[in-house]
Amino acid sequence: MVLNRINPRKLLNSKWSAVKPVNKEKHFLVTEVEFDEEGVVTHCLIEAIISKRSQVIDWEVLKNDAIWLLGWK
Repeated sequence: MVLNRINPRKLLNSKWSAVKPVNKEKHFLVTEVEFDEEGVVTHCLIEAIISKRSQVIDWEVLKNDAIWLLGWK
């Protein structure tokens, strides 16, 4: 397993591809990111490009390249 390198400050509007698409949803965009006083991510919302369905995601999961690929592939 290789980890995607992500700077939490650059999460907003970043593009992601699901390795195993669900409901034909493959391409996603991070639409909301919130931080606490220490700069730790407390909220991350990802939106499917085609269906516009949004879901809260643990941003740390995006580091796993077996699940997510950085950019639209």
